[in-house]
Amino acid sequence: MRPIRVRIGVLGLALVAGLAAPTAATAAPEAGGGAPAPTVEERRLDGEVPREILRRSGFAAVAPAFARGLGRADSYREARAVVAREGAALWRRAVDRVQGRGPARGDLSRDDDRPLYWARLGMTRELRAWEPGFGLSERQRAALLTELERTSRGQTDLRLPRGGHGKGVKRVLLTGFDPFTLDRDIRISNPSGAVALALDGTVIDTPDGPARVETAVFPVRWADFAEGAVERALRPYLPRVDLFTTVSQGRVGRFDVERTNGAWRGGFPDNDNVSRTETVPVADPASQPQWTTTTLPYAAITAADTGRFPVYDNTSVTEIPAGGDEPVVRPDGPTPGSTAREGGGGNYLSNEIAYRATLLRDRLGLHGTLPGGHVHTPVLQFGAGNTDPAAGAVTDPEFVRNRLDIVAQTRAIVGVAVSAAGADRD
Repeated sequence: MRPIRVRIGVLGLALVAGLAAPTAATAAPEAGGGAPAPTVEERRLDGEVPREILRRSGFAAVAPAFARGLGRADSYREARAVVAREGAALWRRAVDRVQGRGPARGDLSRDDDRPLYWARLGMTRELRAWEPGFGLSERQRAALLTELERTSRGQTDLRLPRGGHGKGVKRVLLTGFDPFTLDRDIRISNPSGAVALALDGTVIDTPDGPARVETAVFPVRWADFAEGAVERALRPYLPRVDLFTTVSQGRVGRFDVERTNGAWRGGFPDNDNVSRTETVPVADPASQPQWTTTTLPYAAITAADTGRFPVYDNTSVTEIPAGGDEPVVRPDGPTPGSTAREGGGGNYLSNEIAYRATLLRDRLGLHGTLPGGHVHTPVLQFGAGNTDPAAGAVTDPEFVRNRLDIVAQTRAIVGVAVSAAGADRD
């Protein structure tokens, strides 16, 4: 997920994090009090495409069942239990569907990440509109929405194997994203989200031994990142894993291992049509670097035969040089004292999640011991002739093949990374 400029002419995005004040991404209460109005994201649920995706995946009943469960709650405590239970159940159901456990409950391809996205929005819309008899404060509703987001995204379901670094099963943490640019094409799927669902809880056999992968997904919303969603989710786990990678959709026809991440938000609209152009807001800004770097074994990853898409070591950034005032593209990385305007992954939320995760790694004192960074997947494309969002099908054989190939190659890249990192430690 990188903000792709005209020079590459494709979709691109990066995700964002920090500690700035919330923006309009969360709906404000309606005039006169009562429940807040649906968000921009939630209002897209009324379109035919989301309804078709939910119907053809068997997820159409998720939000109504959740609303009935909320209706039976007689207190905030009971409501919190319903939200936590049903949010976790949605994540597990989505993972099970993608990984082939249980009935498919519909003719949509099992590898599809979109049912999770649209079902979650149905649940958040129900929760936002819920007005229980016992009374619910604005703060309590916000806490319930946060709980639903975290549980339904796998962020509370990261189950790492026991053991020390380098002993037994290796532990890998991987993150993906929701679909985005939905006003351009509401049918969009995000391959990084599909990767997260396909790999969660799986074991990859590598020459350095087995590696257990645990995953989570993040929203494409500036506000969530500004409120610290990335750090809150990853901080308990980075000291315990052997490797991590954030993953998002990038360029057409290629993977990229992003060498450098920049501390700048470029303003591309998020899923709530909110824009942010500013320095990435983080805790302790006085010690905030303009750049962070990958510690993934990029040379081994790019040299390996992992699948049909080429994999590049992307070293390019855009900076304002020290003493300058205009952005300059640097193909070989930033120069000393420069100010970030784009990391290798651009200046959207994919760059931001990479920046935040690697900054957190460094602030935890793990730069020299923990391999971690960002991988951009190819753009997931529909088949030839299925390019009109207004009239096109929500899926086609080439679309499914492309997604499956991207998932399989990402899995292979993770395997190479684990093995190469293990060899470096030895």
